[in-house]
Amino acid sequence: YEMMESAWRPPAPRGARPDWMEAFAQTINAAKKYVVSSTLEQVDWNAELVRGDLGKAVQQLKRESGKGLFVGGVKLSLALTELGLIDEYEFVVHPRLAGHGPTLFAGLSKHVDLKLVSRLEFGSGAVAMRYEPRR
Repeated sequence: YEMMESAWRPPAPRGARPDWMEAFAQTINAAKKYVVSSTLEQVDWNAELVRGDLGKAVQQLKRESGKGLFVGGVKLSLALTELGLIDEYEFVVHPRLAGHGPTLFAGLSKHVDLKLVSRLEFGSGAVAMRYEPRR
């Protein structure tokens, strides 16, 4: 949350980011955000802290939300996968091997079989893939 807020919350200095990023900046700035944290005491930037039982909180948000919830972060994705609360996964694979950084779903206690729903290839060589869990 804090990293995204510092990168996208307005105002950005003129010329700080390319024009093609502005649409995303406006969208993320306007979006309602739910922050799962045991260390933050308060949030703003159109955000609300989620505390207590994660499973119950997310189930309630899924009932309320009209367009779905988008999840970011390695730890939260793992926790929600363990709880069986993710209805769709979207992965974007870029043509670069980094060799370091966090590992997505490290420590997952069970296999989750996925069904490919769609795939989109970009001119850069990146590929976006959407999957649904096989239930």
